[in-house]
Amino acid sequence: MSFTSIPILDLALARDPATKPQFLADLRHALMEVGFLYLKNVGIPDELWRQVISEGKAFFDIPREEKLKIEMKNAPSFLGYSQLSAEITAGAVDHREQIDLSTEHAVPGPSAPAYANLLAPNQWPSEAVLPNFRRVYTEYMRRMGGVSIAFTSLIAEAIELPADAFNRYFDPDQQHKLKIVKYPDVAELGLGLGDSAQGQGVGPHKDSMLTSYLLQASAHRGLQVQNMQGEWIDCPPIDGTLVVAIGQGLEALTQGVCASTTHRVLSPVAGAGPRFSIPFFQGVRGSATFEELESVGVGQVPESVKQQRQKVLEANGGRLDDVEFTFRKGGVATTLGEATLRNRVKSHPDVGERWYPEILRDIREQQAREAAQKKQAASGDGSTAALPTQGVSGTQAQAVEAH
Repeated sequence: MSFTSIPILDLALARDPATKPQFLADLRHALMEVGFLYLKNVGIPDELWRQVISEGKAFFDIPREEKLKIEMKNAPSFLGYSQLSAEITAGAVDHREQIDLSTEHAVPGPSAPAYANLLAPNQWPSEAVLPNFRRVYTEYMRRMGGVSIAFTSLIAEAIELPADAFNRYFDPDQQHKLKIVKYPDVAELGLGLGDSAQGQGVGPHKDSMLTSYLLQASAHRGLQVQNMQGEWIDCPPIDGTLVVAIGQGLEALTQGVCASTTHRVLSPVAGAGPRFSIPFFQGVRGSATFEELESVGVGQVPESVKQQRQKVLEANGGRLDDVEFTFRKGGVATTLGEATLRNRVKSHPDVGERWYPEILRDIREQQAREAAQKKQAASGDGSTAALPTQGVSGTQAQAVEAH
């Protein structure tokens, strides 16, 4: 039977040799059968968590002109502020306002590949309006980088790989990313929907790389996870936890054993007030090629573990999914960095128009070809064999970073 709730794991149990085996067994269950989990006792001080939430919410209250000084389209890094409804997922507008940050890097040199532009300094809000913001988020991202690397080693152990199996895909100064997101309620959006209606906070998608860690910073429901029967399961906030999502990169590297699960966010209903969300995204070495991922990867997952995953799929009659799996070779991008850059241009066309017009033009031409193929197939004049693979609802695939 497909999952109907999200499991809760206690990371403290992984630190005790007496309880670690049971933790790894529970983690394997979550990886194979759900692809999502709550994680508690992660090692972040409560006071820092409180500061992260308060500073994050405070960002949206600073004057609009201060936000626009650090707007994302000011730089080619895709770091900075995005105005409400500036991002696109699954072909529709996401109704959210946000700021994107990352662990900081120097501006790349002129000979670096285009995707190296993603490694850059942050655009920070002025200390005159938010004096503690930079300090709090620099510390949080530093700590979360350590949490994510340590948790990935536990994932390796849970599926009977060496603890360091994923280390080859991390740079010594690996970049990790973070978003602070505000989802206004339906009434604030002014879309003319009914009081009980819920709009698209972010459309159905899979995360791109290995793991992400969501701090749900308000009491609102909205995050939903799709089970193997195609049903949407609520993932409500639970105090003291992070929500961990498995990305497409992890599913690819583990030969399909770890499930990358489709999820979405619904806008709060009218009168509920805004939902706040602070997801942290574990980074991966941008120079890694899809060829390397498929031919070398992290080594062979034991056959007994693969068979366990196969039994899960068989017990559920296969896997219904609104978003296709796209983390594979054969596309335009040959490296993870190139693929990430293309995804960012697709999600933020205003940044693409300013900094990456050739990539944006190529993406739009590809979208036009796919739209023409769909139209031709729908009219009965062409073969569906030429169409890109899709999920059950026909949602075009997109690997993005959002919760």
